Amino acid sequence: MPQQPARGTRLFTVTADTLVAVDFGPRTKGRPPGPYGRLFARPGTRAFTLANLLARLPMGMFSVSAVVMIAGTRGSYALAGAVTATGLAATALVAPWTARLVDRYGQARVAVPATLVAALGSLALLLCVRHDAPAWTLFAAYAATATTPNTGGMSRARWAHLLDGDADALHTANSFEQAADELCFMLGPVLAAFLCGAFFPEAGTLVGVVLLVTGVLAFAAQRSTEPPPSGRTTTGATTATPPAPSPLRSAGMPPLLAVCLALGAVFGSTEVVTVAFADAQGHRTAAGVVLALQAAGSCAAGLLYGRVRFAGPAEDRYPWCVAAMAALLILPLLAASLTGSLLLLSAALLVAGMATAPTMITNMTLVQRRTPDGRLNEGMTLAVTALLGGIACGSAAGGWVVEHLAPTAGYGVPVTAAAVALLVALAWPGVRTAAT
Repeated sequence: MPQQPARGTRLFTVTADTLVAVDFGPRTKGRPPGPYGRLFARPGTRAFTLANLLARLPMGMFSVSAVVMIAGTRGSYALAGAVTATGLAATALVAPWTARLVDRYGQARVAVPATLVAALGSLALLLCVRHDAPAWTLFAAYAATATTPNTGGMSRARWAHLLDGDADALHTANSFEQAADELCFMLGPVLAAFLCGAFFPEAGTLVGVVLLVTGVLAFAAQRSTEPPPSGRTTTGATTATPPAPSPLRSAGMPPLLAVCLALGAVFGSTEVVTVAFADAQGHRTAAGVVLALQAAGSCAAGLLYGRVRFAGPAEDRYPWCVAAMAALLILPLLAASLTGSLLLLSAALLVAGMATAPTMITNMTLVQRRTPDGRLNEGMTLAVTALLGGIACGSAAGGWVVEHLAPTAGYGVPVTAAAVALLVALAWPGVRTAAT
């Protein structure tokens, strides 16, 4: 007689050779906890997660705060956009080097001074804006914030260290981290806009700095869960362990980064086009709420995705995740083009956002598997850097289409970018080949 599944678990067939189990958690008192309960039952995990969330929240605050602060005092959105774009470009250049140092010398040893430098850059920007310093000082100050460490990557590296060999638990951890990213980027802009509007223009930046420094210091203090550094160790006088090869040289990594670039274009273009569409409808202030709904859909889907245990490899799921994302992004295009209703657009973005987290979770899982030992934070930061580059390109493309065509036509940009991501995922050798 075949073995029956435990109560509280439902099984259903997805394909002829793939079986998926969804754990809906305990149903009766005294039963074992669900996957997230088991995850955070491990010693030290709650402490470093709470600290990391505190440090991660400002990531969604700084750019909005800078735009409001600069535009509000200098009267120029062009200057504000140029300053934030400069910071984004500097981050794309500096972040991989910071991540490499984190891997080599340890999270606490590198993340704390890097965070303090970034905090000084944000405070310098605040002072330059408040005291009407020359415009070039704004660019220099904001560029200094590029040393901010990849807090999400460091948290994922801790999970990978603690859950080594437990693929199901690591899948749940990656799902939680992606949901946390969505939550922070959903709440961050709202909090920044509230602080800058309710108090003074510099309030968002000031609170963001306090949260970032406090969170990183608390995170770095959790030494029991920190992965060991991979720096060179010397035995005797001459023997040394050479560093692992660069993640860029790993098989399958370049196409994954290319997909990240395209996905970043989806995110960047969607944000700009949605703001423009809401403005054209006379509800510009509602754009933040509309975008928050998209993030909320992704956050909910990410948490549910973490409860699913897949029998097949992540390489097989990846193209399906990207395909679902490309298909669902057609909904906002149809809602905007056919109805012109901001309410229906909000619903369409909520549904479309549900494909984002599963795609990003699977993407980060593949990045982790293809990153050499000792370079995990660097590998994940390269993925984030590709996303940032895509966001910049998508923002520019979306803005051009909105200005030269129409806001409704702008929703064709994220659909096109998602289609490019799907073509790469399907056609580039190495994406669907399991890492060895």
